[in-house]
Amino acid sequence: MSDSETTSAPAVSWVPLTPDERRVVGVLAEKAKTTPEYYPMTVAAIVTGCNQKSNRDPITNFDADDAEDILHALRKKGATILVESGGRVQRWKHTLYDWLKVSKVELAVVVELLLRGPQTEGELRARASRMEPLADLAALQAQLDSLSARNLVIYLSPPGQKRGVTVTHGLYPPAELEKVRRAYAQSAAALGDDEEPPSRTSSSRAESSAASTAAWQAEATALRAEVEDLRGRVDTLAAELRDLRNALGA
Repeated sequence: MSDSETTSAPAVSWVPLTPDERRVVGVLAEKAKTTPEYYPMTVAAIVTGCNQKSNRDPITNFDADDAEDILHALRKKGATILVESGGRVQRWKHTLYDWLKVSKVELAVVVELLLRGPQTEGELRARASRMEPLADLAALQAQLDSLSARNLVIYLSPPGQKRGVTVTHGLYPPAELEKVRRAYAQSAAALGDDEEPPSRTSSSRAESSAASTAAWQAEATALRAEVEDLRGRVDTLAAELRDLRNALGA
């Protein structure tokens, strides 16, 4: 390898994460944006955020010991830090801005993918917008292009295609990423087999119907994201209240 090739290679400060690590650090980053008044987070609040039913795929069932083990593993990788406070309850923060070298909007996009896995661009824009503003698909696509160039976003379907482009994050270990690619390819192939091409006489009508359906789906996804965000905020508040009661009663 030549010196020019060596110096032109982008520096990577991050390493792949396990599914459990992605869930925990994703929750830390999400709550830092959506409920900053309760950030840094206690272990109890992190457990609640990890196990909440909204905006999570898959659903987990962590306990405090699980979360602490994962947090310490993330700290060794440089993705979290333990905050020593004057109170009795320790709190944790993520370090993803420096670790991933991302902007606020880029982090919102990556975090949403960490919490839910592969998504279409429309779904991702609606859901990530609850953390940082993304006016339209063009705004999201600019972020995706930047993240893709650094392998933080992976295109599972070709960018720019007419039908929904599906993306995921790039923090999978290689073997897991290959499984994700295969699963998407099989799903896309099965969907393609079930569809028939429209006739020429019905193509305009089909395109109009597809555009209307896409707009409705985008609005529905945005509304679901808002509801999920509100549920997450309530869950975080409940966890913080439990911590406060425990601290006062100790």
